[in-house]
Amino acid sequence: MSEDSSTAVGSDRADPESEIVLELPDALRPALKEPFGPVHTDPEAVLAVAGEPLIAVGDIVTYHLLEAGRRPDVAFVDERTERSAVEDGIRQTVVGDGGPWFDQRIDVANPSATLTTSLLEALVEALAAEDATTVVIVYGEEDLATLPAILAAPEGASVVYGQPGEGMVHVDVGDGVRGRTAELFDRMDGDPGRARELLGIPD
Repeated sequence: MSEDSSTAVGSDRADPESEIVLELPDALRPALKEPFGPVHTDPEAVLAVAGEPLIAVGDIVTYHLLEAGRRPDVAFVDERTERSAVEDGIRQTVVGDGGPWFDQRIDVANPSATLTTSLLEALVEALAAEDATTVVIVYGEEDLATLPAILAAPEGASVVYGQPGEGMVHVDVGDGVRGRTAELFDRMDGDPGRARELLGIPD
């Protein structure tokens, strides 16, 4: 795959709201605040134990991994952190003009507190591109990408995401964390069965 290859998933749909497959109910928010793995403040400590593929969710996490010399195989970013725009230096490092750190870029729409068809399809496409690294630029919010990433990633993969005010959470993908994730996934509003179908995972 040539560098700076860019695609837009679902770009022909005028209304991203129509793409929503799952939506986070308020009752589940407290459960998502509990980290899915150990919290680290040093990216080197994460990389010392990280499996393959390495999936990063969030601009700051992706930035720190890149600065530590490791390109995530898949990165989800929305150019924001804790509801504010990321600093320009961080944005340039992560995305730049077309994403200099990544082989391909996929643009998707994903409103806050939701998972859309576009985001789920982009995850599947990125994981299938074993010979290329992928940055997924999310217009909206990327936070919930952690859940489908844990469910769709292969055994032994690593998913890393930010824990506000604490550091980065390293998730070692295995049956235990998949079970917890699947339970939350199935309690979301919408169509979990459809989401699983898009991810290519069993009910």
